[in-house]
Amino acid sequence: MNFETTYVSPGGSNPLLDEEADRSSRWRWIIGALAVLAVLVGIWFLNHRAEPGAEGSEKDQVPNVTVIAPGRTTVEGKINANGTLAARRELPVGVAGEGGQVLSVLVEAGQWVRAGQVLAVIDRSVQAQQQNSQAAQIQVARSNAELAEANYQRALQLVSKGFISKAEVDRLRATRDAANAQVRVASAQLGVLQAQSRRLKIVAPASGLILERRVDPGQIVSGGSGILFRIAKDGEMELKAQLGELDLAAIAPGVSAEVVPVGSEKVFIGQVWQIAPVIDPTSRQGTARIALAYAPELRPGGFASVTIKAGTTVAPVLPESAILSDAKGSFVYIVGKDNKVERRVIKQGAITPQGIVIVEGLNGTERVVMRAGGFLQPGETIKPVTPKP
Repeated sequence: MNFETTYVSPGGSNPLLDEEADRSSRWRWIIGALAVLAVLVGIWFLNHRAEPGAEGSEKDQVPNVTVIAPGRTTVEGKINANGTLAARRELPVGVAGEGGQVLSVLVEAGQWVRAGQVLAVIDRSVQAQQQNSQAAQIQVARSNAELAEANYQRALQLVSKGFISKAEVDRLRATRDAANAQVRVASAQLGVLQAQSRRLKIVAPASGLILERRVDPGQIVSGGSGILFRIAKDGEMELKAQLGELDLAAIAPGVSAEVVPVGSEKVFIGQVWQIAPVIDPTSRQGTARIALAYAPELRPGGFASVTIKAGTTVAPVLPESAILSDAKGSFVYIVGKDNKVERRVIKQGAITPQGIVIVEGLNGTERVVMRAGGFLQPGETIKPVTPKP
């Protein structure tokens, strides 16, 4: 037989029942606290869901984009081109006489010469003997002329006495005149030989810089030997710049230009002195010739770049970041009605330190997207922001 034993406190309370009541009371407090917390969280979301400026609102989806109004700037026009350096006036020097063997060459390429200076000497031993022979012929002619003069003078004294006829006197006078003429002929022939001998010396036709030497001692030269020396008259150089038709029309003789030879950072100042009167029908280009003073860095045949001043123009100027391009050409984004982005086709001009000149497409009053245009699309709404000065 089983007996259930129950302990009753003197006050009449049961400990097990009290413990269970305490546990139930704690759970009710916890559940109540969670319910209050849930209500508070719900109220917070209700209050902040429609708050202006909250993240995720439509207003925050409009990007801030920096825009500028370029206006119009006075820009000095410049034309950039390339060309070849050359002597402004190149003088080819060859054999002027009959030629012969070169005895000596007195100059080298790169030397300065004066007008009339001997550049090379050709053997003239044969010509020297010819001159000696002709000089002897002159002496013979003079002797004959002196004898004819004496005979004529004696005939004049005898004709008055009737020893000789007047006809004989006339014959003697003619003989005297012919003898004097022979003297002049022989003298002229000697002058020809002397001139031919002088031409065997190759001389500089003008002062300048020796650009090229093509002859050496011992070489046989003649009138058909071609050019033996090339001289830049007064050392003056030039750049033959190739320009398009529009660029040629924008310049005139006398405008200044800056030339930079390849391999050098030095800038040489020159002036356009001649513009080609014709255009190459194949390349559609012409030549602008730019005069330059002599400098060691300016070597004929070398390549150089040139910047030619071409007046001034007034046009909008934009930074490079504002200009975009695709298969259709260059364009910018401008801010149109209701702050919507619009595509505007442009034509670029010269590049200046201030930016790129816009020759077509803008009048300067538009608000142009300054940067980040590659992330925009036509028709997209933006918030224009003016850059801080």
